[in-house]
Amino acid sequence: MAKQNVAEQFVDLLARAGVKRLYGVVGDSLNPVVDAIRRNAAIDWVQVRHEETAAFAAGAEAQITGKLAACAGSCGPGNLHLINGLYDAHRSMAPVLALASHIPSSEIGLGYFQETHPEQLFRECSHYCEMISNPQQMPRLVQTAIQHAVGQGGVSVVTLPGDIASAPAPEKAEEHALVTSRPSVRPADAEIDKLARMIDEAERVTLFCGSGTAGAHTEVMEFAERIKSPIGHALRGKEWIQYDNPYDVGMSGLLGYGAAYEATHECDLLILLGTDFPYNAFLPDDVRIVQVDIRPERLGRRSKLDLAIWGDVRETLTCLTPRVRAKTDRRFLDKMLKKHADALEGVVKAYTRKVEKHMPIHPEYVASVMDELADDDAVFTVDTGMCNVWAARYLSPNGRRRVIGSFSHGSMANALPQAIGAQFVDRNRQVISMSGDGGFSMLMGDFLTLVQHDLPVKIVLFNNSSLGMVELEMMVAGLPAYGTTNHNPDFAAIARAAGAYGVRVEKPRDLAGALKDAFKHKGPALVDVVTDPNALSIPPKIKADMVTGFALSASKIVLDGGVGRMVQMARSNLRNMPRP
Repeated sequence: MAKQNVAEQFVDLLARAGVKRLYGVVGDSLNPVVDAIRRNAAIDWVQVRHEETAAFAAGAEAQITGKLAACAGSCGPGNLHLINGLYDAHRSMAPVLALASHIPSSEIGLGYFQETHPEQLFRECSHYCEMISNPQQMPRLVQTAIQHAVGQGGVSVVTLPGDIASAPAPEKAEEHALVTSRPSVRPADAEIDKLARMIDEAERVTLFCGSGTAGAHTEVMEFAERIKSPIGHALRGKEWIQYDNPYDVGMSGLLGYGAAYEATHECDLLILLGTDFPYNAFLPDDVRIVQVDIRPERLGRRSKLDLAIWGDVRETLTCLTPRVRAKTDRRFLDKMLKKHADALEGVVKAYTRKVEKHMPIHPEYVASVMDELADDDAVFTVDTGMCNVWAARYLSPNGRRRVIGSFSHGSMANALPQAIGAQFVDRNRQVISMSGDGGFSMLMGDFLTLVQHDLPVKIVLFNNSSLGMVELEMMVAGLPAYGTTNHNPDFAAIARAAGAYGVRVEKPRDLAGALKDAFKHKGPALVDVVTDPNALSIPPKIKADMVTGFALSASKIVLDGGVGRMVQMARSNLRNMPRP
């Protein structure tokens, strides 16, 4: 049996850790690894057109599966392209191992062609970033990188010079068991008892939930029922907590809607569950606040805490709920539910008025129809910008759907590459990319990746020929829009020229049929929908200086926007309120 080289051992380690594919672009320093993959049946090489796409795709795969995913870039410019997608994966706590191949080890530090220092460049967007400078570091260094990515939730980067990759692997290398899943973290009894006393003493408790409530829906609902608490959520908490939720009062923040803001400010105890909500301006400063998070470094960095609980949400609530005295007074909860329903009733009127005849098409209408037609277990990937608004307000979670975006890093152009990673996980699951024209055109080259691999991703392109969110930011600042207009082609024609299904929609009456046909198509499809650039959105609570900014920007019509099927849920929650 031929002796393994370092590249072959690296690929074997990835396969042992459960990695199914390595996303990247080939290059000379990466060739030994790609060749090792070619000869290894357990792992596939996924060729993309841009390494940024490779990192976003790996991050999306990791978020869908909860398991380690991997990407790679060749030396210098190749691996530099990974950095934006790796920042997103790291901030999303997606376990990703990135291979940054390097120039020949004998040339490092001598200004060689394409020389960079990846072990420094990737330090900020990773838990672990080290270079293999000697074959004897294998396999321990790669095992350590895997365990950092999986154990801490985020990115590890391994730098590997091409000549080291081709070198013989060490004989009798010790391989220990790999960590492939994270444990549950239970708070100490003393901390749980403190929280129980605070809840018992409080008259009005509000829960505000983030992505850390994944897998804890039942526990959160039981807890809310016991303490009669309204539940608000951040954008990353929407898919986990909004469905089947009789306590829902909407979302807070810049994309918010409903009564979440009021519920967090009118309570006397706010409990933050698994959220690193970054907009502290939307959090109260005059109520008692408790935060529960599995990442201790996140406790208290957004607001002053009265109690910090280190633990995952499910384990914490499992221990906490039986210790809390059941509350019987629903007045605060019912008040917030009514405010929420009234708020949604108010904004939905702007959306429903002649929307099926409005041209250019209301983007709210596009999102609403898409939500109705999508599969019950669809994966939505969402571009940063106005697509975030429409996703937040119109996508209806149900416990089976997934919604992935660059919600913490806020990068443009994330939706298409994330859809690639999501679709590779399961070719039979519907994956819909909610793309803006700005984001799509930024990494449009990787539409060819869909065609090359025959990935049946459906792209719904919200084409308003502008950078809508940037225009909104300018308006808030009282500035005229400048540099935000895109001169776009017929994207559907480009899709057809690439060998995919493409259709352009300019009239509302054609929208539903076009989406149905695209969703039924067996391969990749793009629906280029010409939408109204004047349809923008404002948060439910804005400050006086923001109002001044809008007043100075009179060239746009700013709509509150509708809320799709959420208003139906709010009405249902009101109908189901117990009557005296």
